[in-house]
Amino acid sequence: MSTLYRYETETVEDLLAIMASNLQKRRLEKGLSREALFMMSGVPSATIAKFEQKHTISLASFVALAKSLGYTNDIKSLISNPLYNTMDELETINKNKNRKRGRNEFDK
Repeated sequence: MSTLYRYETETVEDLLAIMASNLQKRRLEKGLSREALFMMSGVPSATIAKFEQKHTISLASFVALAKSLGYTNDIKSLISNPLYNTMDELETINKNKNRKRGRNEFDK
C-alpha cells in the first residue's frame, strides 16, 4: 500500500506566515489601510493586524479578507483537485470519488 501523505518541508507556521505576508502585500498594493479593509470585509482591524503580525486568524475571517480583495475564485479552487504521487494513489482516488465518509484506520 502506498503512502497517502506527501512529505512537505514547510511547517504550518511557515505557510501561515506566507499567507499573512501575501495578504498584507495585496492590501498595501491596493492602498488599503487595515481600517479600510475592515470596512470592506467586516473583519476587525485588530484581527487583520494580528494575522499580519502573528499569523493567527480564523478560516472564516481569512476567507472574508480574501473575498474582499478579489480572491474568491482562488479560495474556491483551493484543494479542489486531487493530488497523487503514484498510479496506486490515483486508482484509490478514482475508486473513492463518490464516498461520503472517510475511513477510520481501524476499519479493516
